[in-house]
Amino acid sequence: MDTEKKDGDRIAKVLARAGVASRREAERMIEAGRVSVNGKRIDSPALNVIATDTIMVDDKPLSEPEPPRLWLYHKPIGLVTSARDEKGRSTVFDSLPEDMPRVISVGRLDINSEGLLLLTNDGGIKRKLELPSTGWLRRYRVRINGRPKDEDFAPLRKGLVIGGERFQPMTVTLDRQQGANAWLTIGLREGKNREIRRAIEDLGFAVNRLIRVSYGPFQLGQLKEGEVEEVRRKVMRDQLGLEAPAEETPRPTGKPVVNRSRKPGGPRGKGPGQGSGAKHDTKRDTKHPGAGRSGPAPGASSGKGKPRGKPPKRGG
Repeated sequence: MDTEKKDGDRIAKVLARAGVASRREAERMIEAGRVSVNGKRIDSPALNVIATDTIMVDDKPLSEPEPPRLWLYHKPIGLVTSARDEKGRSTVFDSLPEDMPRVISVGRLDINSEGLLLLTNDGGIKRKLELPSTGWLRRYRVRINGRPKDEDFAPLRKGLVIGGERFQPMTVTLDRQQGANAWLTIGLREGKNREIRRAIEDLGFAVNRLIRVSYGPFQLGQLKEGEVEEVRRKVMRDQLGLEAPAEETPRPTGKPVVNRSRKPGGPRGKGPGQGSGAKHDTKRDTKHPGAGRSGPAPGASSGKGKPRGKPPKRGG
């Protein structure tokens, strides 16, 4: 390989930046023989490419990468966070508006969890947001069955070991008791599989509702279930420490893209983001959200100055 080739980027990184898949998924695609460079099919990701190389994925030319973009999505219960599901279940990508570009998810929410899911068209952004070294706090509103006391959550605050796997300390607030259930706010800085559910089960309780309300500085806010909203690119760059392009592309409006397709399982009552369409009165129920099935206000946040999709308005 010549010097110019050595100065290029790894093929999996290029595929990820083009929004084809995450870097790890792109490596699997390469190993499966689905990628060719300059007419030759490759089976190893150990290859650097440059701008003049011709890259084909599944016999189709690789599209020119768009500028990095980021969306907030209010994931409903009943969808899996994967591009394809071996059991044939509906995925979050099946439910996105038709005019959305190809995107990949930042982290996951399991099929029975709901709330904020970040989507991006750029694999580098995905990797940056998921890196443990980033240490961004992910906050959840959690409903558990039982009548716990605050001291019951001391093991979560110290850090647990379950089945030989170490869970880092979590922040836990016991918000209120509601009948046979209790509402908690839990914050964590890593995203292991079913981490909160497993930790709560280890304490002898069961999670019956889990809503992610923030991921780092990005907030679910008043985004309704099934809706998508693009983060303003300046906000995204500022929060991720990215440089502005030489020529700024037109900024998105920041208005939500409403997905009017049928939600899995039909109507579920007035859960988070559902109902008559009236805006949620956060002043009324931020302190004790969660009455009935509707649970908490998904956008309730204990952080300060954390932008959602738009910069905060100035003035009073």
